[in-house]
Amino acid sequence: MSKIVIHTDGGCRGNPGIGGWGVWLRYEGKDKKLKGSELNTTNNRMELTAAIKALEAIKSKNIDIDLFTDSKYVMSGINEWIINWKSRGWKTANKKTVKNVDLWKKLDQLNNEHSVVWHWVKGHSGDEGNEMADRLANEAMDIASN
Repeated sequence: MSKIVIHTDGGCRGNPGIGGWGVWLRYEGKDKKLKGSELNTTNNRMELTAAIKALEAIKSKNIDIDLFTDSKYVMSGINEWIINWKSRGWKTANKKTVKNVDLWKKLDQLNNEHSVVWHWVKGHSGDEGNEMADRLANEAMDIASN
């Protein structure tokens, strides 16, 4: 399988509030769009959930992936903070349990099953993939709101 390109986004109306996530996967000339929502959640949980749902959708292992997110929280967490969190037993430098630890553990596991290169993209800046993922997240929140 060739490299998979993924764009993810998550959002929340109220924080906490109704949240949604969107994923746009593209590979070998095909694409797949995913979305979902939660009623009482946070923006950060939805950003993490989008990345998790994207990686869960890939059934093969050891795939080359370019994953784009507009979340600096996700980018910093997966590329920097997670190393120390794991070495401290999922505790922060202040010895507190990492927020959203359930999702971070899942994302870490999925990230290690593939060769993922993480990319940050500025949100709402006209990036086609980010705009699509944002649209999907908003559609999911619209459905949950009704």
